[in-house]
Amino acid sequence: MQAETIIPARFNGPPGSGNGGYSCGLLAARIDGPARVRLHAPPPLETGLSVSAAAGGGIQFYDGATLVASAEPAELELAIPPPPSHAAAQAAMTGFPCYEGHPFPTCFVCGPARAQRDGLALFPGPLASGNVWACAWQPSADLLDARGMLRPEIRWSALDCPGYFAVLGERLRPALLGELVAELRADVSAAAPLVVYAWPLGSEGRKHYAGTAIATEQGDIVACARSIWIELKR
Repeated sequence: MQAETIIPARFNGPPGSGNGGYSCGLLAARIDGPARVRLHAPPPLETGLSVSAAAGGGIQFYDGATLVASAEPAELELAIPPPPSHAAAQAAMTGFPCYEGHPFPTCFVCGPARAQRDGLALFPGPLASGNVWACAWQPSADLLDARGMLRPEIRWSALDCPGYFAVLGERLRPALLGELVAELRADVSAAAPLVVYAWPLGSEGRKHYAGTAIATEQGDIVACARSIWIELKR
């Protein structure tokens, strides 16, 4: 398999590179079922990335000779807490710590400096009880596929940044997504109000682990993920 894909500039994370979840989702969409995607280098924007097959049913993104990301089929074992109500998730957004002073204010997923409806506007805050962070989400219609459902890479995007705040929100430090293992359980339309929530799964040195899930207003889990965040050296 030889193909090429481009990450449009709209879907940035840090300035000049692709949002981690979105980039992972583009690669994972070529794998049936749950997938594990590792980011090896910042995904470049508006650049032709070659897509090639790897051993064991895996797929890789290359920027020239540089390996950008690799994906493989995976099993996701994750204990998922019950989702908060939509009202509780909306209320939690008042505690989002980065309405000001965001390290990447134009991030497609969680950047508060995006034009209205241009990003996902996922601004998670801590729930009143427990260590879960949550936000309400109403996706925009321009993020749909030909069937009228949210594109897979958009759901992978939503599973990204909330995990960062769950593991580092109490004392924010710069960190980047290193790996995302995700399962898309059900299709969802942009008309459905959603809840995105995340919780910490522990830390090892500069590695931090988080779980993330997307739920409908009725409490059905439609997607979930386990992420690894790499804290940047000071």
